[in-house]
Amino acid sequence: MNRADDRSDDGADDGADDSEYDVAVIGYGPTGVTAANLLGGLGLRVVVVERDAEVFSRARAISTDEEVIRIWQRTGLAERLKADMLAGRPLDFVDARGRTLLSADPAPRGHGHPSQMFVYQPALEQVLREGADRYPDVEVLLRHECLRLRQDTEGVELTVAGADDSVRRLRARYAIAADGGSSLTRAQLNVGYEGRTYEDRWVVVDTEMLKPWPDHDRLRFRCDPQRPAVDCPTPLGHHRWEFPVLPGDDEKHLTTHDAIHAMVSRYGIGRDRIRILRATVYSHHVRFAARFRVGRVFLAGDAAHAMPPWIGQGMAAGVRDAANLCWKLAAVLRGELPESLLDSYEAERKPHVKEVTRRAVLVGRLITERRLPVARARNGVLRAIRPVPGLTARLVDANWIPVASYAKGFQARPRTRASGRQIPQPRVTGADGERVRLDDVLAGRWLLLHLGLPRPQPAWERAGVPSLAVLPADSRPAEGAVVDSDGVLLPWLAEHGVTTLALRPDAYVYAAAPAGARLPPPPAGFAPASRSAAVSAQ
Repeated sequence: MNRADDRSDDGADDGADDSEYDVAVIGYGPTGVTAANLLGGLGLRVVVVERDAEVFSRARAISTDEEVIRIWQRTGLAERLKADMLAGRPLDFVDARGRTLLSADPAPRGHGHPSQMFVYQPALEQVLREGADRYPDVEVLLRHECLRLRQDTEGVELTVAGADDSVRRLRARYAIAADGGSSLTRAQLNVGYEGRTYEDRWVVVDTEMLKPWPDHDRLRFRCDPQRPAVDCPTPLGHHRWEFPVLPGDDEKHLTTHDAIHAMVSRYGIGRDRIRILRATVYSHHVRFAARFRVGRVFLAGDAAHAMPPWIGQGMAAGVRDAANLCWKLAAVLRGELPESLLDSYEAERKPHVKEVTRRAVLVGRLITERRLPVARARNGVLRAIRPVPGLTARLVDANWIPVASYAKGFQARPRTRASGRQIPQPRVTGADGERVRLDDVLAGRWLLLHLGLPRPQPAWERAGVPSLAVLPADSRPAEGAVVDSDGVLLPWLAEHGVTTLALRPDAYVYAAAPAGARLPPPPAGFAPASRSAAVSAQ
C-alpha cells in the first residue's frame, strides 16, 4: 500500500496532478477501511482520502456480531481481530439494586464465529489499517480532505487538499462516501438526511481497568429510573459506562472525574479500580439518507444512516454496507455484470438497516424508561418471564439483531425460501481431509452448491461457474465436494426445500431449485471476466 500524509506526489499545489483509480473511498473509519481491504483483495486500484492523521482515539463502537466477523474473514483478518475481542459474555438487564431482571446470550446465527464480541475500536481499526497495507494498489492519503466532488458519465473527479495546502485532482470510476454522519460528500450531493435527534444526551466514559471487580466482564443494562446506565466490558483492559444527562444536570460537570467517580461508585467501583481515559457527551440519532446512491457515488456507514447504540449495530451496519457494495463494484468494473447491478445496493441494505434501527430504538426504550409506574411494570414483566424455559431466548432473539436477508434486490425469479438469504458457514471437510470454514472454500466467487449428483445446469456451466457437491457427514472426502462435517448445510437445504443453489460472491443465494428442477438462468449480461476470481486472504 502507498501512504501519503500531507503532501502530493510531486509537491505541487496547483491542482495539476490527475490520478486514475477504480474506486475512491472518502473516510477511513471502520466502513472505509473495510472497503479498502475488500477492494484491495479484489485487485482494484483504490485511493482513500482521510482528514485525520491517526486512528481516532475515542472508542465509539463497543461490540460486533458474527456476521461482521464473517465479512472480515473474507479479508483474511478475522482471527487476528478476534484475538483482541471478548466473546461469550452474556447480557443482563438489572434493576436499580443490581438484581438481574433478565439474562441472555444472543443466539448464534450460523456464521461460524461467536454471536457477539466486545471490541476496543481503536485497536480494531489499527489492525484493519495494517491489513490494507498488504495491497500495493491501495493508496491512503492521510491528512487530506475532499473539497469538491464532481462526476460525469465516465467517473468521479475529487479535488483533494492536504494539510500543507497542496491540492490534488483524482479521478475514479466510482466513489464510496464513508465520511460519517456529518458527511460533506452527502451535503455536496444535496442528499437529505431524514429522521430525528433524541433530546436525551448521554455521557460516554471510557476507562482503563486497574483492578478487576466481580463480573466486570458482563454487559449490564442498568434499568434504574433514577439514572439508567450501560455498564459494558471492553477488551484489552478497558471498560465503558454510559449515563444520561438528566434535566438540571450540568454537562460539563458530568464529564469531570469527580462526577464520573460518583456515578460509578453506586456500583461499588472505587477510584482505585479505574483510570478515566475520556468522557464525551453524545446525542442519539435515527437518520437515513434519502438515497444511498447518486450516480457513481455511494453513501455507506454513518453517511447513509445513523442509529442509537443500544444493540451495538452502528459500526456493524457500515461494515455490511461495504461487504454488499464492494463485490458489486468489482463485478461491474471487470465487465462481469451490467452497471444496473449497483442499484441493488440500496434495495438490499436500506430495509435491513431500517429494521436494525427499529430494534435498537425499542431496546433503548426498554432500558431508559424513567417513569416510575412504567419502570416498575417493566421490571415485573421481565422478572416474570425469566423463569419460563426458552422464553427469554425467544424474546431477545426477536428484538436483537435481525438476520440480513434480502426480500428485494439482486436475485433470480421465481424466488424460493432460500432466495436472498446467506448460506450458513459451518466447518466442512475438503478433498484433502482438512476441516475449514465454508467461506474459505467458496472463496468469494460465483458457485453452484448442490446435493449429490446434480441436474445439469447448462446456462451456468457455459458461463464457467464451478460447482461443489455437499456430502453427508459420514462421507469420505472427494474432489469437487465438501463433507458437511457439522451437519448444518444439508438440514438447511432441506428446510428451505432446495437441492441446488447459485451463490453470489458474498455467499447470498441468487437462485435456488428443488430436486429435479433447473436453476433460473444467470443474470442478464453475466460474463465472468475472471472465472477463478476470489477475495485474497493474504
